[in-house]
Amino acid sequence: MSESEPPLLELDRLEVSYGAIRALRGISVAVRRGEVVALLGANGAGKTTTLRTVSGLLKPRSGGVLFRGERIDGVPAHHVVALGIAHAPEGRRVFPVMSVLENLRMGAYRFRGGARREDLDRVFGLFPRLAERRTQLAGTLSGGEQQMLAIGRALMARPELLLLDEPSMGLAPMVVRQIFEIVREINQQGTTVLLVEQNAAQALRLATRGYVLETGAVVMEETAEVLLRDDRVRAAYLGEGAA
Repeated sequence: MSESEPPLLELDRLEVSYGAIRALRGISVAVRRGEVVALLGANGAGKTTTLRTVSGLLKPRSGGVLFRGERIDGVPAHHVVALGIAHAPEGRRVFPVMSVLENLRMGAYRFRGGARREDLDRVFGLFPRLAERRTQLAGTLSGGEQQMLAIGRALMARPELLLLDEPSMGLAPMVVRQIFEIVREINQQGTTVLLVEQNAAQALRLATRGYVLETGAVVMEETAEVLLRDDRVRAAYLGEGAA
């Protein structure tokens, strides 16, 4: 999209608190249609809080969340999904005593008539392992398979914007690479992605741009390429000493 076109998602001086604790301190973030934007930062930096606020699970103290130019902060979470935003949360949160197929159908709850064949075909095309295990209980899947299911369930809502929270958490390196390649394919198919990820190297290799959060504030915003080369980012998040 052109730089003159408004962002698909815009966070405008967003303030979020948990009681007396300020989790977000006036952050401003923009995600343009077609991008993958990474949110980087240590534990407690405010990354998950940001996604939970976008998806309607938290209400900001001040500031705004705009989607397609319209304010959506304060909109209930199920209405946010209907607007075109889906959230694959940290920890996967699959329904363990339901089958893979039943979990996927839950992702399509907003559609009259339920899950559509073309959406299931898309998910099974991206994640052939889920097709093989469609009748298996989600709680018996491996961690990587549960992560695939969490992403697949979010895709069943046909989102314009996919929020991904720590998709690599607890997974083996080979599975992590597989998950990120699939996220790349999802983006190439036309879904915009806002990604929270502690594996900064993987995130920045995938992302268009990135924001670095520290204690609830944006301290850096750059293209992914620039962030990968930045000495401060390399030392703090990539496990490398400054050059």
